[in-house]
Order: sequence, then structure tokens, then C-alpha cells
Amino acid sequence: MLWLVFFHVLGAAVWVGGHLVLATTFLPRALKEKDPRIIQSFEEQFERIGIPALLLQVITGVWMALIYVPFEEWLSLASTHHRFLWMKLGLLAGTIGLAIHARFFIIPKLSSETLPNLAFHIVLVTLLAVSFVWVGLSFRFGG
Repeated sequence: MLWLVFFHVLGAAVWVGGHLVLATTFLPRALKEKDPRIIQSFEEQFERIGIPALLLQVITGVWMALIYVPFEEWLSLASTHHRFLWMKLGLLAGTIGLAIHARFFIIPKLSSETLPNLAFHIVLVTLLAVSFVWVGLSFRFGG
């Protein structure tokens, strides 16, 4: 179990840390200079490690969830663990939804004029990422 938690936290550190750096460092500069290439350059580099980190979190997260909540009980809200599991799944769905929307509707038309739309997505994904950490700690330590 320790190695599952280790890899889950390692993935979270990369995913959340990368988005915090993007939202607090690169995004303000891109907005100030009205230059979407700043974001694109960061994303090209970050995706190489960020996407595998997110996948690592999903795999280890599902694995750990199965330890705490048997699959046949996933539809229940009977305990705190059940509720935190649903919160995590909701955060994941929100993250995936925002990623799909950005990838297919914002990034193909990205320009200095549409940069604020991408900025909104970046802020939301960062808030979801930080929320993942909070809910994960709550799941692990009982709320």
C-alpha cells in the first residue's frame, strides 16, 4: 500500500505543481504580453510529464479506492470514503471535461484575443487539481 500512496502523491506533485506554476507564473506573463505562445511553450514541455502523472494518479487512485471501497459498493454513499470517492470522480470528470473542451474548442483557435478563454480553463483546472489534493487527504485521513 505504501508504494501505491507514494506513486499517487508523486503524480499529484507533478500534476498540481505544474498547474500551479502555469497559473501563477506563465499565465500572468502571457496575459500581460498577450502572447499565447508562452502558454503553448509551457504546455508542450509539461505534457510530456504532466499527462503520465495524471494517468499515474488515476491508476493508483482507482487501485487505492478498490482497497477502501469494494467496486460493488461504489454506487453507495454509505460512508465518508464513499462520498470522498465520488468527489474524486467528480473532480476527475471536471478535469477531463475541461481538457476536452480546451483541446477541441479553444486551442485550435488560440490567439491573443481568445487567450482569456484559455486562462479561465487554466484557473479552473488548477483549482480542480488543488481540490484533488484536499479531497485525497480527506479520503486518506477521514475528512
